[in-house]
Amino acid sequence: MPWLGWANDALWTGIARRLSDGEMPDVPSALDRTRPLLEIWRDPALLLAQTCGYPLTTALQGVVEPVAAPAYAWPGCEGATHCSVIVVAAGSAYDALEELRGSRVAMNGRDSNSGMNLLRLTVAPLARDGRFFGDVIETGSHLSSLDHVSRGEADVAAIDCVTFALVRQHRPDLVAGVRALAETARSPALPFVTRAGAPASKSAALRHALAVAIADPELAQAVTALGLTGVEPVTVEDYAVVLRYEREAAAAGYPNLS
Repeated sequence: MPWLGWANDALWTGIARRLSDGEMPDVPSALDRTRPLLEIWRDPALLLAQTCGYPLTTALQGVVEPVAAPAYAWPGCEGATHCSVIVVAAGSAYDALEELRGSRVAMNGRDSNSGMNLLRLTVAPLARDGRFFGDVIETGSHLSSLDHVSRGEADVAAIDCVTFALVRQHRPDLVAGVRALAETARSPALPFVTRAGAPASKSAALRHALAVAIADPELAQAVTALGLTGVEPVTVEDYAVVLRYEREAAAAGYPNLS
């Protein structure tokens, strides 16, 4: 979200300062927003990034490993977990998930836990012959999914509750055209990651720097804007629930969001 770039930059400055003070060499002075995410995640020089729990357990398995999971103050977050908010157009007549049968769903991507996997799990019991929605539109981002629903190009979307809260807090105009219909099950929050195989001491240093920076009064404005309250240690095994949700949907006869 470009309007929160300043907050992420301020937080990174605080993190980088603490890593450098701890004598970690070659700490980048600024965040890299110039390359595709997959390229950054797969860079063998990766120090710190954030990713989604679904690719962490699939395409990025053995490529990155979690350092910590963030805890947020936003509705729908409990500790270092989150859920997705299922949204429909503000003026729509939908009152229950069952009424969405045959509707158009917008999703940010098929590799998204919050936009696809959690929604798939939620509607799996309602699917018939492996289908529930009439059309699936891949939008590329949660912001685009919100826009599709607001403008009537889609009927429903699942937006992770952190994104939904950040947009509602900082750009309420972008959610004025939607309303929340339901929430999905919870899963661990989007993890901060480093390259796979990094020394345990480096992961511990990163986790400590994150925690100290989030608690720093000098960074309070940025931290409050992001809604962060802290971080919790996590392992890849903590994200196994994401794949369990995938298996549960498949067992219910709904392996694909369709």
